[in-house]
Amino acid sequence: MLTIGIVANEPSGDILGAALLRELRVQVADVRFVGVAGPRMQEIGCETLIDMERLSVMGLTEVLGHLRELLAIRRDLVGHFLQHRPDAFIGVDAPDFNLGLERQLRAAAIPTVHLVSPTVWAWRPGRVKAIRRAVDLMLCIFPFEEQLLLREGVSARYVGHPLADEIPLRVDRSAARLALGIPVDGQLIAILPGSRTGEVESLAQPFVQAALRCHRERPALRFATPLVNARLRRIFEAVLAREAPDLPITLVDGRSREVMAAADVVLTASGTATLEGLLLKRPMVVGYRVHPLTYHLVKQLRLVKVPYVAMANLLVGRALAPELLQGRCRPDLLAPAVLAFLDDPAGVAKVQSEYMRVHVGMRHNAARQAATAVLDLIRRGAGKAPAQAEAGSVDRGPMIPGPPPP
Repeated sequence: MLTIGIVANEPSGDILGAALLRELRVQVADVRFVGVAGPRMQEIGCETLIDMERLSVMGLTEVLGHLRELLAIRRDLVGHFLQHRPDAFIGVDAPDFNLGLERQLRAAAIPTVHLVSPTVWAWRPGRVKAIRRAVDLMLCIFPFEEQLLLREGVSARYVGHPLADEIPLRVDRSAARLALGIPVDGQLIAILPGSRTGEVESLAQPFVQAALRCHRERPALRFATPLVNARLRRIFEAVLAREAPDLPITLVDGRSREVMAAADVVLTASGTATLEGLLLKRPMVVGYRVHPLTYHLVKQLRLVKVPYVAMANLLVGRALAPELLQGRCRPDLLAPAVLAFLDDPAGVAKVQSEYMRVHVGMRHNAARQAATAVLDLIRRGAGKAPAQAEAGSVDRGPMIPGPPPP
């Protein structure tokens, strides 16, 4: 039996990992998956060694409070995989955690794969040295990443983004509302305060207050919020009870994609949700806050090399989704930005047209490409980079804008 070790640290990684595991099972019937998995990966049969939520920590200073636990978990995972050697190990995103794990496993001659290239083109470009030491194969989800990494001596292959294949080019808003038990008529705002505890603790209040402002101006508006687990639901419900107990809002367990599909406008944290919003062709307003010290360090050290934080804006090449960050992530700014989309159908149509163009360019049968690349690596053995001609032979389809060079 083929055994694949895999670690996903957060819900977005769980989505990506599930698409890959599903296709691996199609290509190899007798395969076992074990590591750290969320509910989607577990549905496919992945055995999880710890609760994935314990790894869902983001931010420079925020990680410090959990550093001892994170290092202990990584040591335990290294020990497990060295004792029960998989045929290959896949780290899904979360490079600060997974690259260290991959480096130790690769040193023990376990083939290592990393799914989703760290954004070295956006910030901390020096990480490419750690990538070279850690991975036998980097699976890139954006076309500009492959050549950048190949030039840096990293074995890389562009496979595309599974979500671009999974999400239809056109999504039925009415069907999504019916599936959620939400009335088909009227306007709906989706509120997505994030998938991590720290994000919801930081964003729930300004997002709820922004929703309340929107509702006071337009009492017919309705709202819906997806929450990935019971803990985040409790945090959000507490804020809702304190700030806006009469807000007409539907809370949904999971199903964030359906909630966005059902909406006219999405108010969201930065992250994978903005990519899903693009693929669903939904106009978005992006709000985000990190710890003030984290933000100060990022600004002072000039760690960020791109003009936008939302992946949707990076892919389009301009700020179609307004970004209200840190001190500007305030209800008095968020609410007008949301309402502006409701008042501008022509502007929304232009946003949707741009999002459609990017979506078409990203469709690439990513899960199959990624699964084939993983199995090729296992057959070939660790330590041998795929030839550049092989990587270049993949049909990339229409190119989408990439970020400016770092």
